[in-house]
Order: sequence, then C-alpha cells, then structure tokens
Amino acid sequence: MAANVSDRAAAEAAARQAGVAVSRETQDRLVLYVSLLRRWNPVKNLVSPHTLSAVWERHIADCLQLAALAPDARTWVDLGSGGGLPGLVIAAVLAERAGTRIHLVESKLGKAAFLREAARQMGVPATIHAFRIEGVLAQWTEPVDVVTARALAPLDQLVRLSVPLLKTGAFGLFPKGQDVGSELTQAAKYWKLDTVLTPSVTEQDGRIVTVRRAEPVAS
Repeated sequence: MAANVSDRAAAEAAARQAGVAVSRETQDRLVLYVSLLRRWNPVKNLVSPHTLSAVWERHIADCLQLAALAPDARTWVDLGSGGGLPGLVIAAVLAERAGTRIHLVESKLGKAAFLREAARQMGVPATIHAFRIEGVLAQWTEPVDVVTARALAPLDQLVRLSVPLLKTGAFGLFPKGQDVGSELTQAAKYWKLDTVLTPSVTEQDGRIVTVRRAEPVAS
C-alpha cells in the first residue's frame, strides 16, 4: 500500500514526536495499520471510538516512544495486545531490522484474528499467541529483550505477569498515566523494583516506567 501525502505526513509527525527515525516504508506500514484499525474497530471494539480522531498522537506516537527507549532490542513480548497497541506499532519499526520479532499475547479470539490479519498485511515480524498470558509465559523458553503492556493492568499486576521474563534478563516498558505515583507505591508493597521513569511525549502527567529488576518482598 502506498500512503498518500497527508497520511505519510501524519506518520512522520508521530515518529518525530516520539523521537524515532522511520523510513518511508515504515510510515506506509503505520498508515496501513491505522486504516485497518479504523475499518475493524466498529466490529471488534479494538480501541475507544472517540480516540480515533486523534489516533496519530493518542495511539501511534504514544507507542512509538517505547521503540525509542529500546533501540537495540531484538525480541519483544507485548502482553494483552488488544488492537495491537503497542505491539503492531513496534512491529512496524522492527520490520526493517534483521533478526527481530515481537510476540503479541491476546486471549480474545476476535482481537487475535485482527492482529494476525493486520500483521500479515503489514508484512511485519509478529507472532500472535491467542492464549492467556499466564499460560504462554509459563512455557516460555526464548530469550526476550523487552516486555511491554499498555492499558492492561496496574503496575503491581504487570510485574507479576512479567516476572518470568524479567527473571531471564528482559526489562519492562510500561506506559502509565497521572496515577503512576500511586501505582508505584502499591507495587512496592509486593515487589522490590529497580525502575526508571521517563516523561511521556504524549501525556503531560504520563510516564514510561522501565522495570529493570523485580524481586518479591519477603512476607
């Protein structure tokens, strides 16, 4: 699919806002993804309909900033991928990097079907796992660089879900909103965390929480 000038300009602006350099081919993949998201959303309820009017900033730039924080990561796992945010956006960036892959874990079959079709049309290195997160990670053996999740659960629950990967060297990238402070306080009741907070480029009070290490608090 060749994107028109206005579509490509929107993709370029989103990448610039996120601090990621992307090729014209990656811009085209992002434009195709947005087109598919708009087309499938009325049937699959992939994102809140009112957010589509600002899709490039609200969703695309918001997800691209994760790629900027892990420029050398080759293997990603996206938990609770839903409509492919951030999983398919990250996949669009990875498509031109040899030896990269992102695994999208989404238990809802309708959404998983969208993810498979979108990944196929976009031509991106994505594998879709249509199972519950706990079941997938309990059997995981492949080395992972980054685990991420967006709008899935509070931080303490994200850490619990991600621990199988964090233990083996992955780090977490979790976008959070204005309640990030209270989520960190709650998580500290259960986990000793090594974290870094990076200001979000799309939300004034938002932060990207990087989790480098997580150990359970002794009971």
